[in-house]
Amino acid sequence: MALNSFPDTEDEILKYVKENNIYFIEVWFTDILGYLKSFAITEHELKKAFEEGLGFDGSAIRGFTRIDESDMMAIPEPETFTVLPWRPEERKVARIFATIVEPNGTPYEGDPRNVLKKALQRAKNMGFNFYVGPELEYFYIKTPFSAPELLDFGGYFDLIPRDEAIDIRHQTVIMLEKLGIDVESSHHEGAPSQHEIDFRYDDAMSMADAVMTARVAVKEAAYMNGVYATFMPKPFSNYNGSGMHVHMSLFGNGHNAFFDQNDKFHLSSMAKYFIAGLMRHAPEITLITNQWINSYKRLVPGYEAPVYISWALRNRSDLIRVPMYKVGKEEATRVEYRAPDPSCNPYLAFAVILSAGLEGIEKEYPLPDPVEENVYFMSEEERKARGIDNLPGSLIEAIEITENSELVKKTLGEHVFKNFIDNKKIEWDNYRKQVTSYELKTYLPLL
Repeated sequence: MALNSFPDTEDEILKYVKENNIYFIEVWFTDILGYLKSFAITEHELKKAFEEGLGFDGSAIRGFTRIDESDMMAIPEPETFTVLPWRPEERKVARIFATIVEPNGTPYEGDPRNVLKKALQRAKNMGFNFYVGPELEYFYIKTPFSAPELLDFGGYFDLIPRDEAIDIRHQTVIMLEKLGIDVESSHHEGAPSQHEIDFRYDDAMSMADAVMTARVAVKEAAYMNGVYATFMPKPFSNYNGSGMHVHMSLFGNGHNAFFDQNDKFHLSSMAKYFIAGLMRHAPEITLITNQWINSYKRLVPGYEAPVYISWALRNRSDLIRVPMYKVGKEEATRVEYRAPDPSCNPYLAFAVILSAGLEGIEKEYPLPDPVEENVYFMSEEERKARGIDNLPGSLIEAIEITENSELVKKTLGEHVFKNFIDNKKIEWDNYRKQVTSYELKTYLPLL
């Protein structure tokens, strides 16, 4: 249970806003890449916003509309109302997420929130609710405007007495709890100045909202302490990158559909089909879960990020892991997908992960044996003999795979699918035109 709970109906929110001196309400939503967008209304406009929605120019948002069809409506979702703890007490500010619709009220196909809603409805039609619990990794650095400089030199789970970075992380956790977001734990991660916050599992839509909110809270807490927090997947060449491992389970009829007391792994047939679906479709969904040029600097051997498509019970070199913290406990049985990074759009990422797993259930994909050995230490021939494939190794490779994916196209819808891929092709073209310092250092003296 979160430390703070907020009203979640329109009438209760209107009363709460008036009684608690809340002057501004920020309306939040994302573009297709997961950039947070916002506009603010005063408390006087909130009742009208609930009744009629709020009009805005969709052509200003990446991947939304063409200029000749730019009128959009933002419909506030009452259950997402919360007060922002970093804003001044004398003029409190709340935020509320919005779903984007056409002027006639039709859900807008370019809204990532609507994409996830459709995926969750597919699961519901199959009798399931989808729950996720991500682990959000990030770095603190002194400034984003020069070569990144570390704030601390701690390692995995290190307790560094009187360390500035740990204090900032603790402040962030307090902020998140005040926002109504349940934090399961937080700790120093493996690389210097790298930290992690783990969320208690929740339904996928609430968790996507929580991830977007947490990314703001982490940066706000850092800013208040004169430093910068980054979710860039790989800011340092010689250290581990930042991931967003996603723990997930399906529940139906009040029970964990992934759990089977009588199975040797305590995994139901549903869980095995789901894992098999993730494995089969992993190359196709990687563009969505790892969407940037820099994402593929993290997905390389030797830095704890997954590269090879395999699963295991404990092994942390695999793409998919079944955590064994509480063996035989129904509620704790879950699947961990280790590819995503914290700069993805969580609405789209959760949608394609869910769709891949459901595809496995619907088509009853067979699950290969778990790989408990360290896959990184195997030879290429051994991996090939065991049928262990690779994730895409670069953004352009991921683009080419996803462009031919019926699963991703069906999940995202034609509009988001086309705009997302077009945007990624532009990013790749811009990148490949650059002459990097590596090239100058390596080739200029020799060629």
